[in-house]
Amino acid sequence: MAKEIGAVVKLQIKGGAANPAPPIGPALGAKGVNIMEFCKQFNARTSDKAGKVLPVTLTVYTDKSFDFVVRNTPVAIQLMDVSKIKSGSPESNRKKVGQVTWDQIKAIAEDKMPDFNAFTLDSAMSMVAGTARSMGLTIEGESPLKKK
Repeated sequence: MAKEIGAVVKLQIKGGAANPAPPIGPALGAKGVNIMEFCKQFNARTSDKAGKVLPVTLTVYTDKSFDFVVRNTPVAIQLMDVSKIKSGSPESNRKKVGQVTWDQIKAIAEDKMPDFNAFTLDSAMSMVAGTARSMGLTIEGESPLKKK
């Protein structure tokens, strides 16, 4: 018999660095989760991705047990790492803050493919390119995406 879901909590935590301090402790404590148990499991599962920001979806059941799914680093953070910028542009249509290549966009799209709701690599690359443009990044080279 399936367990009844009590709550779903979404957090962004650096890999291998979960601790009971805010914001993790209060978010999980309010749902009745054993915070130290979550921190131990999360740190063990993400020790190979230390320092990277990872989105986590935590499903809390009515009996206070939990399951969690760790996703890949968000596209915006990967783009900031690749382009060596601190943050996106406040006016992305006027002020450009950096540049990326189509090869870098393809690598990010391949990494994020399991998390996207896209069936093809071209559509995933289109999503990543849109995020890059909205951050104020210019894309170097000619687009390899199929023209329709």
